[in-house]
Parts: sequence; C-alpha cells; structure tokens
Amino acid sequence: MPVAATIAVNDRATPTPVLHNFVPAGPATTDKLAYTFKETATVPIGEKFLSVRSRDVNGRHYTRLLFVIPVVATETVNGISVPKVVREGLIDCTFRFDRTSTEQERADSVGMFYNMLAAGQATINGAVVKLEHVWS
Repeated sequence: MPVAATIAVNDRATPTPVLHNFVPAGPATTDKLAYTFKETATVPIGEKFLSVRSRDVNGRHYTRLLFVIPVVATETVNGISVPKVVREGLIDCTFRFDRTSTEQERADSVGMFYNMLAAGQATINGAVVKLEHVWS
C-alpha cells in the first residue's frame, strides 16, 4: 500500500514549466476510500486538489483519480473584495484492471496512456487541450 507523500508535477507553462506540489491532506470527507492531496493557494477556495480512490469490485481493481483546478478572481461589490471561483477544470480518470492482470500489463497500459497525453500527440492534444473535434 503506497504511503501518502507529496506529489510534485510540472505543468506545461511556456517557456518555463511551473512545479506544483500536492501535499497529503488526509482522507476525503465524503468518501472514506479516497485520499486527498492539495496545492495550497492564497485563499482556500482556490486550492487545486487531487483525490485518489482505490477499491475492489467483482474481481477487478479500480483506481480513480479526480483532479480539480479552480480559477479564482476577486469580485468587488460596494467596495468589498471577495475571492470567488469563476470556473474550474475537472479531470476524472478511472483505471480498471482485472485482479489476475500482471504488474507488467498494468505498467504497460499506464505507460501508453501517459504517452498519449504528451503534447506531441496531435490528435489527443488537439481534442483535450485545444478543444477540437476529432474527424477523419
């Protein structure tokens, strides 16, 4: 069982990617099977968070990653400034493997999925990042 530790990842900012640290924040309040990691922000509503949930159902192992990225702006009404979430990005990814799968099969599958998300993969990058429709 993996120990909850800080998860450090770079974004795709150009020209210099930014390192983001998601620190362990404890079990999720609404789902005791999930563990939450947060990147602190100037205001709590602006914190990015990652939830990792693992469970076994009918001979399959499920791992769900839920990544929430809020965008905060300061709203001023009658001279009072209040931070407000104006939108958020949400990435919901579920990995499902049969309990009889090998560790190498799982590693290969995750590696291929990881590489599909590379900026150089024009079809996937175009659909996900550029919001384009795939066509033939």
